[in-house]
Amino acid sequence: MTVEMLSSIFYEKFSKTDFRMFFAPGRINLIGEHTDYNGGHVFPCAITFGTYALTREREDQICRFYSVNFPEIGVIEFSLDELKYDEKHNWANYPKGMIRYFLEAGYPINQGMDILYYGNIPNGAGLSSSASIELVTGVLLENMFGLTIDRVDIVKIGQKVENLFIGVNSGIMDQFAIGMGKQNHGILLDCNNLQYEYAPINLVNHRIIIMNTNKRRELADSKYNERRAECEEALKVIQNYTSAESLGNLSVAEFTSLQENLPNEIIKKRAKHAVYENERTIKALQALKQHDLAGFGKLMNESHISLRDDYEVTGIELDTIVEAAWQQEGVIGARMTGAGFGGCAIAIVETDKIPAFVSKVGETYEQKIGYAASFYDVTIGDGARELPVESEIA
Repeated sequence: MTVEMLSSIFYEKFSKTDFRMFFAPGRINLIGEHTDYNGGHVFPCAITFGTYALTREREDQICRFYSVNFPEIGVIEFSLDELKYDEKHNWANYPKGMIRYFLEAGYPINQGMDILYYGNIPNGAGLSSSASIELVTGVLLENMFGLTIDRVDIVKIGQKVENLFIGVNSGIMDQFAIGMGKQNHGILLDCNNLQYEYAPINLVNHRIIIMNTNKRRELADSKYNERRAECEEALKVIQNYTSAESLGNLSVAEFTSLQENLPNEIIKKRAKHAVYENERTIKALQALKQHDLAGFGKLMNESHISLRDDYEVTGIELDTIVEAAWQQEGVIGARMTGAGFGGCAIAIVETDKIPAFVSKVGETYEQKIGYAASFYDVTIGDGARELPVESEIA
């Protein structure tokens, strides 16, 4: 898809040729899985796949939205005084929620808009297309209406849309990575207080490859609740011996001295993952600051092993694809990313070894699992922003 093609669709749907263009990326989490709700750190980055929005203000109070990705739904229309969740409006509830909460926060959105959305985030890859739609809308509103709004406040409104308007009880990592992303940098984010630090990721001779198992994550929600309850049980016991407010507050040494008090092996393993994984995110920041890519890759591998053996959220598909990746020449590190039980893994691979990597890992995976995986070569990019209308689409 090119800007010329999007411009042509914009004219076809809205009978206008003048527009401004905005972009918000997708995201991946490089390390720090199932740490957010345990009071720890995450380590995401923005990628160059994402959501584009072409828009112009209208003279009235009407909003008209069209998605190139859902042409069968057609143009969705509503007024600025009709900002309630509407099941019939499908994907458009995400931008509608952003407008509603901007208005509720006191920002003057006093004219309607025509907006065309186009996303090139691979379907079902778990790269957070919903947060990408939220943040591209937030940055669009900020710029179109000349608002003075802190970027973290836009991030928080995006999470509010997800939690309250859509009804998904998710954390803030997705919106934060997408809103605050920086080219060639990961973000070490403390989910408790939103303190963050950028870490340089200089992939001169390497690329990040996303490996989509194409397995639907049927178990993720129920197991997520189960793991969360197990970690809460561990924390309750540990708080009899320490003032730690979360498992993420514990060092490995503190946990080691306290773990014998935990009631059984399962609870011990769950808490161990939360504590050790949080420490890996801190070590990851140090490794990248020292340009130690090999050290970072080792931490990725350890993260997957912990998610497989201690947290038990991987499953045969993710284990097969990651273990196949570990066997390939030129691989620095590989791990599952996301909730688990399907979805995606990531690998850092030497650039000239990528074709062989994709071929061999793909072949191993299909032979064992019975259907093909998908592979995407991604670059770490900047966060949500306005683009010149002559920009090329990634």
